[in-house]
Amino acid sequence: MKKSLLVAALLATAFAAQAQTTDTLKKIKDTGSVVMGVRSSSGALSYTLGEGKYAGYHVELCQRAIDDIGKQLGKHIEVKYQEVTSANRIPLVQNGTVDIECGSTTNNEARAKDVAFAHTAYVEEVRILTKVNSGIKGIADLNGKSVATTTGTTSVQLLRKHERATGVDFKEVFGKDHADSFQLLESGRADAFVMDGQIVAGLASKAKTPADYRIVGEVLSVEPIAIMVRKDDPAFLAAVNKTIDGMFKSGEIAKLYDKWFMQPIPPTNTTVGLPASEATKAAWKNPNSNPTESYLAKK
Repeated sequence: MKKSLLVAALLATAFAAQAQTTDTLKKIKDTGSVVMGVRSSSGALSYTLGEGKYAGYHVELCQRAIDDIGKQLGKHIEVKYQEVTSANRIPLVQNGTVDIECGSTTNNEARAKDVAFAHTAYVEEVRILTKVNSGIKGIADLNGKSVATTTGTTSVQLLRKHERATGVDFKEVFGKDHADSFQLLESGRADAFVMDGQIVAGLASKAKTPADYRIVGEVLSVEPIAIMVRKDDPAFLAAVNKTIDGMFKSGEIAKLYDKWFMQPIPPTNTTVGLPASEATKAAWKNPNSNPTESYLAKK
């Protein structure tokens, strides 16, 4: 009898902990704060300004959602930044360390089993960045070359898929984050860098000599990039989507995109120069959380 009571008590504690973890609005209301997962070098989506400050398209989009939630709760919400990496971002959302992740995460079916994604506000094209004098014009030219990508990203699987499909044999080298991957290319330890187009364009624009780099070849994949929250917390997800959908409807999202992708951005006042793709504009017109697989099915 005592054993069954102990088991029941443990189960009750576990369920209570789970409920607390997945009731993000209550957590925000009780603490007056939210933990925002951000990236240090995810192009114009999310990057560091130094001294614990972060900026970018997804960072500002998340900030606006938090501001709206604060108005809904009738209180100012303090944003606490937590820098995440490609490798730890999903576990940190799952275990409650991060409440909302505002970086450059691809929404796909495998990840949707572990986390939830807000409506897509940016659709990415995965591209090849190389040096102008490399002689590389597409994936076929990567044969015998070293290709950099970032640990924990979908580009790792994408590269291997193309390697099998095309018979092109290249060596994969991995950066711990996007800035590290770019440094592999910059230093000559890699001949190309495969990653989201806006990330490679943004990093190249901030290089010592931006004219030394170019994006070449075919689009390797089309992927919806979305804000990530904990799974099984529909109220918080709905609150975030309410802000995003409102910006879609008002046209404010296009202005926000222009601010971060087509205008000079801090701290170096360089311009990414990447107009919104037709796939991104389509996502604005028809709010959805469709995974990468649905985009591939349309090809």
